[in-house]
Parts: sequence; C-alpha cells; structure tokens
Amino acid sequence: MDALTVIPTAVLRNLSDKLYEKRKNAALEVEGIVKQLAAAGDHDKITAVINLLTSEFTYSPQANHRKGGLIGLAAATVGLTSEASQHLEEILIIASRGSRDHLREQIVPPVLNSFADQDSRVRYYACEALYNIAKVVRGDFIVFFNQIFDALCKLSADSDPNVQSAAHLLDRLVKDIVTESDQFSIEEFIPLLRERMNVLNPYVRQFLVGWITVLDSVPDIDMLGFLPDFLDGLFNMLSDSSHEIRQQADSALSEFLQEIKNSPSVDYGRMAEILVQRAASPDEFTRLTAITWIYEFVKLGGDQLVPYYADILGAILPCISDKEEKIRVVARETNEELRAIQAVPAEGFDVGAILSIARRQLSSEWESTRVEALHWISTLLNRHRAEEISVSGRVLNFLNDIFDTLLKALSDPSDEVVLLVLEVHACIAKDPQHFRHLVVFLVHNFRDDNSLLEKRGALIIRRLCVLLDAERVYRELSTILEGEDDLDFASIMVQALNLILLTSSELSGLRSLLKQSLVNPSGRDLFVSLYASWCHSPMAIISLCLLAQTYQHASSVIQSLVEEDMNVKFLVQLDKLVRLLETPIFAYLRLQLLEPGRYIWLLKALYGLLMLLPQQSAAFKILRTRLKTVPPSSFSGEQMKRTSSGNPYSQIRHQSQVIEDGDVNHDANMHNGINFASRLQQFEHMQRMHRMHSKSSQARIHINSTSCSSSKAPRLIPRAPKVNDRVKPSVALKGLEVVTKVRCKDLKKQREGPFPFQKRIKLPQDHQEEAQDSFKFDYVASSSSLLVANG
Repeated sequence: MDALTVIPTAVLRNLSDKLYEKRKNAALEVEGIVKQLAAAGDHDKITAVINLLTSEFTYSPQANHRKGGLIGLAAATVGLTSEASQHLEEILIIASRGSRDHLREQIVPPVLNSFADQDSRVRYYACEALYNIAKVVRGDFIVFFNQIFDALCKLSADSDPNVQSAAHLLDRLVKDIVTESDQFSIEEFIPLLRERMNVLNPYVRQFLVGWITVLDSVPDIDMLGFLPDFLDGLFNMLSDSSHEIRQQADSALSEFLQEIKNSPSVDYGRMAEILVQRAASPDEFTRLTAITWIYEFVKLGGDQLVPYYADILGAILPCISDKEEKIRVVARETNEELRAIQAVPAEGFDVGAILSIARRQLSSEWESTRVEALHWISTLLNRHRAEEISVSGRVLNFLNDIFDTLLKALSDPSDEVVLLVLEVHACIAKDPQHFRHLVVFLVHNFRDDNSLLEKRGALIIRRLCVLLDAERVYRELSTILEGEDDLDFASIMVQALNLILLTSSELSGLRSLLKQSLVNPSGRDLFVSLYASWCHSPMAIISLCLLAQTYQHASSVIQSLVEEDMNVKFLVQLDKLVRLLETPIFAYLRLQLLEPGRYIWLLKALYGLLMLLPQQSAAFKILRTRLKTVPPSSFSGEQMKRTSSGNPYSQIRHQSQVIEDGDVNHDANMHNGINFASRLQQFEHMQRMHRMHSKSSQARIHINSTSCSSSKAPRLIPRAPKVNDRVKPSVALKGLEVVTKVRCKDLKKQREGPFPFQKRIKLPQDHQEEAQDSFKFDYVASSSSLLVANG
C-alpha cells in the first residue's frame, strides 16, 4: 500500500520543514489521518503510514526529516489510541526475528535509535516522542523496558541540558508505568542494572539510585533478593565526590538494611563477601557503613555466616585501629559479637583460616589490632581444648603453623602485646613438647638479641612463671643453660635469672622452697637443678647458696675464687648482691646474724665477701656496717678449727660435727642428699672453662688489635706502681674506678646485658696522665695493697 496516496504531499513537505510549528501542524494532520484509518479498520494503510514515517523520515540523513519523523510517529501513536498496542506487539515480534528488511509497523525502535543521534535537537524530540507514545500505550510499553532503560541511562548524562530535562520527564513517566504494571520482569532487568552500577558518571549514578529506590518501593518486586547483584555498586557510590549522590546511596542502603532486619530469609553469604572488601575502602564513610552492615550481619546471620567468619575477622581487625572513632567503636562491638558465637568445625567453622588471619594481623603496625588478634588465638585455643581430643589436636596442629610467629611477637614494642603472647604461649605450653620448644626459642632469642634480654627479659620470665609453674620454668632454663656453648651469654643469662629469682614477687614460692634445700627433698632437687647452670656465674652461685642457707658451701665457693675470677663484672655483681642483702628478701639472713655462734659459716661467708670488696667502695661500707651490728660471741676451739682457712670438705672427720649452720650430720660431704664436695668441683670446673674462654678471647682481641695498629706509632706503657710506692687510699680508689671505667668500655660487647655498670669517678690532676683511655687494666683488691697491671 502506497502511503503517498494516504498522506498529502503538502503534509509530508511540512513534516520535514525546519520550522517547528509547521512540523507540529503536519503531525496533527497525520494524527487525524491515522484516526480515520483506525476507525475504518484499515490496518494496512496504517502500517504503510508508519513505515513511511520510519524509512523516509526517522532514518533520513537530514536532521529536519528525522525530527519530523519522530513527531509524526508520536502523532500516529496518539491517533491509534487503543489499537496502538497492536502495532507495538507486531514491532516486537518482527524485531525478535531480526528481519530488518521486512519490518512493518515500527514505532518504538526508530525512536530508541534516535536517542543516539548526533544532533541534540533530534535526541530531544526523541524523548518528546517516546513520552507521548508511553502516555498512550502505558502498560504495553513494558515490553521495551530494558531498551528504554538503557537509552535513558545514557541520556541522563547527555551534554545538552535540554535533553537531560526531557529525559528526566520521560524517566518519571516510565517509573510510574513500571510501578503500575504487573508485566515488569525484575529477573530480566537485574543483569542490565548490575552492568550499569560500575559507571562513574554522577548523573548516571543518580539515575540508577533513583530506579533502585523506586523498584524497591513496589511491593510485588523483590529487590532484596537481588541486592547482592548491585550492593557493591551502591557502596561504591558512598565515596562519590557529590554529597547528593552519597546521601542518596546511603539512604538506599539504610532502607535495605532495615528490610534485611525484618526479612526471614536473606542471602548473607554473597553480601558478606562484598562488605569485607568495602571495609578496607580508603573512604571513611564507606568503611563505617560497611562495618555497620557487618555488625548487623553477625547478629542476624547465624549459621549462614560461619563459612565467612575468617573473611569477616580479616575485615574487622584492621578497623579496630581505625583513625575514625566511630569505626573503632563499631568494629570492637562486631569483634565481641563474633567471638561470642559458639561455632565448631563440624558446622563449617574453619579454625585454620581464623588462625591464619590472626597470624597475619600480628604484623599489623597498630597495637590494638595485634592485641585483638592475640585474643582470638587465645580464645580459640582455650575453647577447643575443652572439646574432643581430636578437635583439640587439630587446633594444636594449626597452632604449629603460627608458633614461630608467636615467638617472634615476644619482641613486640608493646608490653600488652608481649603479655598476651605469653598467655597464648602458656596455653600452648601445656603440651610438654611445646613447652620445651618455647623455652629453647626464648633462650635462642635472648642470645641473638641482647636488647631483648635487657629490656624484656624480666617481664617475659616473670610472666611465664605466673602462667606456668615457676619451678618448671626455672628447671627447664637451667637445663638448657647448663649445656650452653656461648659461655659469655650463659653467664649473663644466669645473672639475669638470678636477679629475677631474688627480687620478683612472683617467685616468692620458689625462694621459699629453696630456703628449705637442707631439710626438704623438693627444695634439694631444685637447688641441685639450678646449681648446674648457676655455676656460670660465681656471684649467682653465692646468691643461691645464701638463699638456700648453705652457708658453709657459700664460704667454700668464695675461698675457691682465684685472681682471674675477680674482674670488673664480678665486682659489679658483688656490689648488687651486697645491696640485695639489705632488702626484705634477705631479712631472715640478717636475723640469723643475731646468733653468730650458731651461724658461724654465714659470718665467714659475709666476711669473705667483705674482703673481696675495695675498702672505699659503697658496698664495702654497707656490708661492714651491717657486720658491725652483729653481737659479740665466743667461739670454742672446735668451732675455730672447723671454720679455719681451707676447703672444709677436705677435712673428713669420723665424729659427728656441724655441717651447715645449726645442723648436725655424720657425713661432712653430704647433707639431705646434696654432695657439696661434688658441687664445689662442678663449680670449679665451670670456672676453669670460663677462664680459658676469657684468655682465648683476650688473645684474639690482642692479635686483632696488634694487626690493626702495626702501622701506628708505638705508645708509652704506663709504669705499674711498685710495692713501696706510697699511694693514698683515696687515690688508689679513684684510680681503681678509672680502671673500671676503661675496662667496662673495653668489654662492652661482652657485657651487654641487664646489669650495666655506670659508676664514674675522676682522677686527681697528678694521676690523670698515668690513666689514659688507651690502656686497659686488671686489678686485684685486698685489704693491704692495690696491684695494677697493664692489660
């Protein structure tokens, strides 16, 4: 059918005129013609008219023709009134076949095609035409919804504001039609929406949020069921630079969260994955919203979230240290909720994944995060130890993977972290294998890192003694140190352990047990166990003997010391011991001095210490003052013989005699099963090893220094004072202190440990030239003379 016979030539000419009024009047003529044809039921002619408008006008290369074609199609649709839907259906069927050459009635497709026209006025008239078409067909318009939505999405970001305004008007009409229609397919629409959610254009984002909000308000459309498909896009909008878009996205998310709270069935799993990712967003508002959602999910999700606990924990722990207070508060609440849930591996709870997350967070730069990670490890271990053996074994197997990480955490700069690490270790160390591993690694770390021993050694040892059995800890440490190859480290470590033993309130029970070494088998075993490693330090052995009230053996140890033993480090330790004797720890010892006739060996041991101290030192004065307060007592000849100089264990008597102060035994070598003669030999052997090691070290230092200084000019050797030289005591003391200072500097690398020596006294002017920093001195102090030798 030729449409030219139906539409006058003048009308067609005006339809393509450049003036809008002429095009409008021509469109009205077309509307009237179509109405007449529709009334007559002449559908072939109607099809011919629509085909003419489509092919000759809407697809014309001339812009005015395209404008006229669009307005003509809208007019034809209005003229069709109730029959317009028939032609829309025919268009849909033909379009689905893909046969463009034989298209008949095409009203909507040509209009949609015009939305992409390069002429903004054509795009504007396309919006106007589709608006008029939609008003006529209403619900039947839904069959083209996805195409129309896609076109409107693009027009919402059009560069022409007039086109944008026209698109907004059309958009509102389409929303009204969709909310009224029962033919809308949300399943077909969601893939298109999901694809568009990643667009960054602010106008498109507003358009999308608007549609999500409208569709969610329709009771018959279940947008909540498809929320995981576009949830990430909504969260992405929370960081938009436009405040309006952020507000709209937040409003939509708040509405969905409220629906989730009221819904009996929600797919928490898919959304949890999205929330975990968004919780790490650089945008604060996004992080806050994500962590808030996670908090609600943890409370509502129940068993659905069990497989996602590790991922959720990985999102929560960093937020606990967030710079934003609101985020920190919500994260902590979420963490507590999650930790309170009682889940077991049988329900899909992945213990290994949780521990892996906690281990990774132990390396966080934020203390709060590290603390909470340790709380999780402790919680899991304590909780699953109370379950079946098989489950507990699995947990311990997982802990094997993070054991080294936990040990390294002992060097953490935070005391709170270190204390928590020790609690976890104490829980793990209930297993003997892990206990041995822990103590060995501790000693290894102390050996490799002197600063760790100096700064954290006391804290670590004391806390372990509280969490684990103090006697067990000290016995294990003693066993390890007994066979330590690094003698310098062993000496420093024993000195540290001895100081902790003598001063820590946590070890009061251990001290009480040692005081009963001569009468209690448990105390004897502990004394013998510690003795083997305490031999590395003369002063530690003397302290142990005084603590155990084995005063005769203490006197023997003191008398066994030789010149090489009494070096700077020895005098520093002796100074500390003398001061410790004045503390409440040794109150029992001072009270025993009230009975000098009974505690003869105690007096001899203390006087032996006094003889080793330089007379002008503060420690000498302290100890001498204390001994002056001892009440006078008469000694029998037999007592004088027993306390005479020499090794008391070399005098084996057949008659009964006092072996230790206040006690009687028939065997001078044994008391309560302790072979003191053998112990003394053990101590002397260890000290010989230390002396040999010291000499070899000094020889190596001398060789190295000689090779390094061979090219330098020779230095003057200071003259050693002769016996007949008259040296005032005060001068001798100050000379000794200067020597001590130089020696401490020289032995700095060997002596790094928890007992630095800091005493400094300046020489008088007439002795400064002889005491230059370039010389090293050793000394032996006695009551009558001061010997100074070139080192």
